[in-house]
Amino acid sequence: MTAEAAGAFRRTALERSDQRIAWDRPDQAFFAAGACHILAWVCRDSYPDRPIDIVGVRSADGWQVFHAYALWDGWAFDHSGWNPEPDLLAVNTTFEGRPLESVKIVDGLAGFCETHHSRMPHQYWQDPLPRARDYVSRHTPPWA
Repeated sequence: MTAEAAGAFRRTALERSDQRIAWDRPDQAFFAAGACHILAWVCRDSYPDRPIDIVGVRSADGWQVFHAYALWDGWAFDHSGWNPEPDLLAVNTTFEGRPLESVKIVDGLAGFCETHHSRMPHQYWQDPLPRARDYVSRHTPPWA
């Protein structure tokens, strides 16, 4: 799967206000916009023997992360599956039409959610963790 910009899957106003409607989107859309951070942490937890980092994407002149992904040895995992990190950043930069930067996330999931106004798993319409585990399992990691 080729890297796609997370912004191409942004939630509508209705999807932002109604968790059930947001939940009913296809997996790629769900994990591109609204649950990317959940997918990133599940990916890291799925491979405890690998030093996988969590990385956020933000405007080069801002602090707010708008997309998160897992990173291992130059390979990024997000809604697009595994792709070279430069490809993921390039496609997002092109889509957003402004300079972006990646930042390593050092907070845990709860800290990330608090800082970046994201939902914890219990705040979704249903538990997103099993859905994220299934999504991760459908993508072959680069070391396999």
